[in-house]
Amino acid sequence: MRIALVTGASSGLGREFVRQLAHEPGLDEIWVVARRRERLEELRAACPLPVRVLALDLTRPECMDTLRRVLAEHKPNLRVLVNAAGMGRIGPTVDLPARDIGAMIDLNCRAAAQVTDAAFPYLHPGSRVLEVCSTAAFQPMPGLNVYAATKAFLLSYTQSLHYELAPAGIRVTAVCPYWVKDTEFIGIASANGQGFRHYPLASRSADVVRRALRDSARNRRVSTPGLVCTVHRVAAKILPTAAALPAADRMRKI
Repeated sequence: MRIALVTGASSGLGREFVRQLAHEPGLDEIWVVARRRERLEELRAACPLPVRVLALDLTRPECMDTLRRVLAEHKPNLRVLVNAAGMGRIGPTVDLPARDIGAMIDLNCRAAAQVTDAAFPYLHPGSRVLEVCSTAAFQPMPGLNVYAATKAFLLSYTQSLHYELAPAGIRVTAVCPYWVKDTEFIGIASANGQGFRHYPLASRSADVVRRALRDSARNRRVSTPGLVCTVHRVAAKILPTAAALPAADRMRKI
């Protein structure tokens, strides 16, 4: 059975990945993972491919054990893995609740690495792995500190994995979008009233996912699906951190 496995599939980029993967040739089924079962059931009803719903909280060890058990039971041919589960909070680090800091680290770092680890035995030549990072991964980001740090971890992890799995014919891509305006992320991340003043040139989820899947098919190590994140990636390599930090801080006030 040839499958795609998508985490964070109940909303945002994860949901859009499911929608677009449903039209890619060569898949028999899509497995969707998220906490909100009702959202996943709605997605299943709307998807032209068979969908297996796995209502799991990936920050809980017992849920990760369940995912490993289901994979071991069915032994699928995992053609595409998309790790889109993630969370963020905007605001000065000292103002963030400790539970939110821990949750960002658990979901954005630990869970992503553990899901990928669980998938390793079922990846084969031609399989594709997409880890959804962020343009925030390219540099430290005042006002988005912990989130940016977790995505920097995931970017580093993914780039190394790209080289480690290349001899096996497995393609690994870090997806690093700019703000995406038609998802829940901005509203949830800024729910404490600490959001950025504006989100200029924000992307749309359909465009981000389409470009990310294209870059994955081309075996790109990093996908920057949009003009702003592409420019940011280049600028972050040129500007020293001492200059990039105040520039990033000013962006919150534009």
